[in-house]
Amino acid sequence: MLWYIAIILGIVQGIGEFLPISSSAHLILTRWFFDWDPIINQLGGNIDIVLDVALHVGTLLSVLIYFYQDWLQLLRNGLSTGIKTREGKMFWYLVAATIPGGIAGLALESTIENFVRSQVLIIAVGLAIMGIILYYVDKKAEQIVSFEEITFRQAILIGIAQALALFPGVSRSGITMTTGRLLGFSREAAAKFSFLLATPIIAGAALKQTPGIIHNIANPLFLVGTLTSAVVGLISIGFLLKYLQRNNFAVFAIYRLAIAALVVIVYMVRGA
Repeated sequence: MLWYIAIILGIVQGIGEFLPISSSAHLILTRWFFDWDPIINQLGGNIDIVLDVALHVGTLLSVLIYFYQDWLQLLRNGLSTGIKTREGKMFWYLVAATIPGGIAGLALESTIENFVRSQVLIIAVGLAIMGIILYYVDKKAEQIVSFEEITFRQAILIGIAQALALFPGVSRSGITMTTGRLLGFSREAAAKFSFLLATPIIAGAALKQTPGIIHNIANPLFLVGTLTSAVVGLISIGFLLKYLQRNNFAVFAIYRLAIAALVVIVYMVRGA
């Protein structure tokens, strides 16, 4: 049983889904760095599907647990008072902002992921470019918009930007936080809106795999991957929200550039 692979990928997913570093890129690169694909494929069956479903379910649980009070208020007000209250407005802002990314995901996700899985240099380029953009925008942008002041227009713009996360190395949280900062959000507001916006997207990805969840819910590998990504995801969310109260995004930009450089070096050393 691939306990160690499930645990490590769960850690990578839990960190990468919420920090602006691209979970999909890191999952692909982790498997590439350690040459795990032959090991996973050798076992046959549906191990790849089990791992993929587990990681999505785990990060969905982490964001629901961390923001359960926020979501209870958003749902209660959104469904009962519509846009008459601030929480009601925010609920419908999030619904509307989810649509562009949802449409793009349904149309292009499988095609892009299948193409990119073996294109590690493209992933490296995406990591580097987005790191530079994240650093520049965060350094230049003002912090004048709090979470409570977010408008419908701003929410939609972030939702449209979220669709760009389908490209390798961009990162869903990275592009949404960067767009938020470009619009003048405080760092904490950009992160919180990004996390709330992640909930329906991650939930949608999990719902697409409902048959896989039902079929594998008792699989020990599924349980290990789910639990690991959920726990690490909770820690990542709490860490980033606290970190951004006093710090900027520079460390994540530097990390992106470092990983991109490492990928290029390893690729050249291996000669493939």
